[in-house]
Amino acid sequence: MKHYSVLKNEVIEGLNINPEGIYIDATLGYGGHSEEILKRLRRGFLFAFDQDEDAIHFGQQRLSKVSNNFKIIYDNFENLKECLNKEGITKVDGIVFDLGLSSPQIDETDRGFTFMKDAPLDMRMDKQKKLTAEIVINNYSLEDLINIFFTYGEEKFSKTIAKNIIEYRKKQKITHTKELVEIIKSSVPIKYFLNNHPERQIFQAIRIEVNNELKVLEKALEEAIMLLNPQGRICVISFHSLEDRIVKQIFKKYSEINKLVKGLPVIPDEYKPLIRLVINKPIVATEKELAENSRSKSAKLRIIERL
Repeated sequence: MKHYSVLKNEVIEGLNINPEGIYIDATLGYGGHSEEILKRLRRGFLFAFDQDEDAIHFGQQRLSKVSNNFKIIYDNFENLKECLNKEGITKVDGIVFDLGLSSPQIDETDRGFTFMKDAPLDMRMDKQKKLTAEIVINNYSLEDLINIFFTYGEEKFSKTIAKNIIEYRKKQKITHTKELVEIIKSSVPIKYFLNNHPERQIFQAIRIEVNNELKVLEKALEEAIMLLNPQGRICVISFHSLEDRIVKQIFKKYSEINKLVKGLPVIPDEYKPLIRLVINKPIVATEKELAENSRSKSAKLRIIERL
């Protein structure tokens, strides 16, 4: 199964792994980052999270070839803290979040994540969940569709696209990705369609809605910071501006002195920064990695350390 772990070397270096430590891969995917973490652990332990049964099955086989010092948890990283508490873990030494879709998820036609192949409108990370892209497209109101496309897709033709979806579904249900792409194509000037690919933005917006991605990320990142031991690190790879903005804002919030006490001669401990930025600007893929994997193009890695 083909899968390329984005910025793998940079993540492993950024984690600054302690061989005796406890590490979390919040997004196991097909196990690239987890495998490299596991190779560096002696008496340490890895907990890996995923909500995709296919990824868990593949990851279990891959990691078992390295060592037994791991456990895969079938859950969304939204429940990171709660799941770790059940394992008796209250503090960890490093956490990695790779927020991109794995290549097999994109390439697996029946998942409906890509607009480049005709597939059922699904887009669920967790196939046990009820909300699908088909439900969003066929049942959401005009106002809700406009809001999703504009907020999560940052698409300037959101209103026209949403109106045309509403008109189309009056005649027949929209069930496949190709149908949706054709509606989008008919909603914008052809030059704009060819140059800007609004279908990419719309598909992104629907996927975020189906999987509640941005709200989940915000909650998980804040909890992750609280889980870290001193010198523990978090590495986050984001793939679009909305994700990166959330990561940047949360890291900024916890790396600065609280405004309420800024300027005081003595800062009480509870108002001091909890983390420091290991890097001020995000790390992006090298030319070599881009040549090997074009999906690395939009990836940004941010790293923090607990004080």
